Amino acid sequence: MQRPSIPKGTRDFSPQELRRRYYLMDIIRKHFEIFGFAPIETPCFENLSVLTGKYGQEGERLIFKILKSGDFMKNSLEHFDEEKHITSDYFSTRALLPEISEKALRYDLTVPFARYVIMHRNDINFPFKRYQIQPVWRADRPQKGRFREFYQCDADVVGSRSLWQEVELLQLYDSVFTELRLPVVIQINHRELLVALAEMAGIGQHWPIFINALDKWDKIGAEKAHQEMLEKGIPEKVLNELKPLFKENADFDYHLSKFSQLLVSSEKGTNALSELNFLWKKSRELGMQNAKLRFNGKLARGLDYYTGTICEVLPEVGASYSIGGGGRYDELTGVFGVKNFPGVGISFGLDRIYLAMETLELFERGKIEKLPILFVNFGQREALQSMREIKALRKKNIPSELYPEAIPLNKQLQYANKKGTYWVALMGEREINEKTILIKNLANGIQTSYNDLDQLAKDYRELIK
Repeated sequence: MQRPSIPKGTRDFSPQELRRRYYLMDIIRKHFEIFGFAPIETPCFENLSVLTGKYGQEGERLIFKILKSGDFMKNSLEHFDEEKHITSDYFSTRALLPEISEKALRYDLTVPFARYVIMHRNDINFPFKRYQIQPVWRADRPQKGRFREFYQCDADVVGSRSLWQEVELLQLYDSVFTELRLPVVIQINHRELLVALAEMAGIGQHWPIFINALDKWDKIGAEKAHQEMLEKGIPEKVLNELKPLFKENADFDYHLSKFSQLLVSSEKGTNALSELNFLWKKSRELGMQNAKLRFNGKLARGLDYYTGTICEVLPEVGASYSIGGGGRYDELTGVFGVKNFPGVGISFGLDRIYLAMETLELFERGKIEKLPILFVNFGQREALQSMREIKALRKKNIPSELYPEAIPLNKQLQYANKKGTYWVALMGEREINEKTILIKNLANGIQTSYNDLDQLAKDYRELIK
């Protein structure tokens, strides 16, 4: 008999896990709304042509393609000419892909959003601020903190080049992580700064190698990143000249001075430094409640569509992986034939935020797991009266339920304990006659008799604060 399983990189979620995930989503959604973002949704899969050519070589290979239905090989075999095609790439992946697939699961929420903007541009009021909380899929190698199916929570603004949008998005990060009580570091950089560096160093032809190595720098370490660039053709002399620019833990003024001296003749570099300086100063003037802002010259954000400021969020303690990131993408809609729709956005990585919160034990049980009061079932008459009380409590938004069967009391209490319920309600003959409800707190064993549902509801709300 075949044992059931699920694909690698996917997960089932228990009730406790889902309650915690909903808690995170609710807080993120609340702050999206407070900051003026409106919700949209897009399909879980897109036409393959929409997704390809947007993510770079590394990203392209991680797109989950969807096979066409039917015998898609039949047509290819019918038109196969052995003499004509025997030495060609007739059956290569590149040649066959259009024959076997025309759709794919979305890789992120940004490219589908750009497609949405183009298709609905006549109905949108610009600048358009949208948020989206939906799953995405990547054919990545599963490991801790990296899944093939995961949720992104995105906030984007399209139709404005103002740097105040970047300032506001950093404030949004700070606002969410402050409520979650999760200390974070927000790293910032600028893609045009890296472009200017590559041009200055004469390695423009090695741009994909340079940007991919930088993107992996903090994951694989400086030595391996350095070696990878050397092996792929970037001269060691150039790398040694650039090395001081990637100094760890130096303050922003140090980096601003070093980059300014090196890129004094580069218009791209000067503009990038000016934008970073604006973002840095205005964020510091507004202040951060929880988040710490840092410049990171190695930050690259490997996706091809970024054109300006970029950022990445990491927990300050407990984990080394990013839990959010984003940046400016002023030319993304241009690939769909419509220009002049500048955009900028950030994403919260729900699954990684969950892991960080769990590691630091930041989930507060009472706030998240509002488990129902369980009414013990003593029999038909008692169950009917219990249901009357349950109905009244539900109208007061107090979660309540009746155990479905009149089995021995100890078994019902065992069920309640395993479920993690806070309170058990005992509605026996005496309670019916006295018009009271006897509540037992399973955590401390204390029993309290109530003859006022309003007081019971008030005490329960206090319990789960």
